[in-house]
Order: sequence, then structure tokens, then C-alpha cells
Amino acid sequence: MQISTGQALAIVFVVAVITIFTRALPFLIFGGKKELPKSVAYLGKVLPMAVMGVLVIYCVKGVQLTVYPYGLPEWIGIGIVVLLHIWKRNNLLSIGVGTIAYMIMVQGIF
Repeated sequence: MQISTGQALAIVFVVAVITIFTRALPFLIFGGKKELPKSVAYLGKVLPMAVMGVLVIYCVKGVQLTVYPYGLPEWIGIGIVVLLHIWKRNNLLSIGVGTIAYMIMVQGIF
């Protein structure tokens, strides 16, 4: 099914407006000098690590430990990310270097 240029622009416009609205909504609700509710502050502290945990589990769920390379690239990549993050405390650096190391292992070593 083909859509016209006008329909495509309308879709992009609606998606942009909804995205801006969802980004601005927390500032409209909790903006200014209002104190955050304790439940929202708690979620802000625990959700980032919970999301990372779920992503790690999702990424390694299909790894076969009984077939070569026995999950080595994945586990080495995770180890690099963890060690770099403990050492440097920089999310971008640890995730970036871990991803690059994983890709090098998958494409060239294993």
C-alpha cells in the first residue's frame, strides 16, 4: 500500500507532536520548584539499572553455551563493559568499547 506525500507528512507531524508532548509532560507535571513524589524519585533511581539488566538478559537469551564459541564473545563483551564502567564510570565509553570489542570478536576472532 502506497501513501501520498501529504499522508506521509501528516504521519510525521503527528508522531513529532506526540513525541514532543511525551517529552514535555514530566516537566509540565513536575516542573518548577515542586518536590518530586517519593515514588517517582524511587523509580528514577532503580529503573535505569533494571532496564539495563533486562537488556543484558535479552541480549544473551539466545546464546548457546554448548556450541562453539560457547558464548565467549558475549561474556567477554559483558565483562569489558562491566570492568570499564567500574574503572571509568562512563556509560558511553564502557558500552561503546564493549560493543566494538564484541563486534571484533564476532567478525574476526570467533
